[in-house]
Formats: sequence, structure tokens, C-alpha cells
Amino acid sequence: MATEDDVRQAALALPGVTERLSWGRPAWFAATMVARLWEEGVLTVKTEEREALAATNPECFFWTVHHDRSPLLVLVRLDRIDLEELGELLAESHRLAEGRNGKRR
Repeated sequence: MATEDDVRQAALALPGVTERLSWGRPAWFAATMVARLWEEGVLTVKTEEREALAATNPECFFWTVHHDRSPLLVLVRLDRIDLEELGELLAESHRLAEGRNGKRR
């Protein structure tokens, strides 16, 4: 189980990441958004594995109609994810936010 403080600590440990509010919620940015609290206990991150994550663990990973036009965004229920997987997701999201591999979003 992860918390907002766990997200903050892991996100700010990534190179060049800063924290600021986005739509009134805590968010972490590099070149673009790395992660943002969507609502209490739910985090938005970027991943190339959205479909697979939601298919294998829908209790943890999901998205709303709002996210349909952004295929790299997935919502994560923090009470359903462990710290190791959270760190991996944030690292991938950071890579995508930085535009590495030509995929800046």
C-alpha cells in the first residue's frame, strides 16, 4: 500500500522533478507531467502498458472517459499498489515525460 507521501518521496527522487499544484492537486513534473493526484488515494501516471495493467489488475489500474484521449495515462489506486511497483511506474512515467525514446507526451 502506498500513500501520497510515498509518491512525493519517490517522484522527487527522480532527476529534475519538481512539485506544484495542477487543477488544485499535488503534481510532479519534469519536462511534462510525471504524476498527479487525480483524487484522494488515486494517482495519474504515464505508461505504455495501460491496457495490460488494467486487464491484469483492474482493482488497481483503471481510467475514466476523461482519459480515453490520452492513451498513456492510467489511474492507480494507491491502496492497491506496493512501493516497488509504484517506483517502477514513476520511473517509466518520468522517462515518458522527459521524452526519451522520442515519446514525449
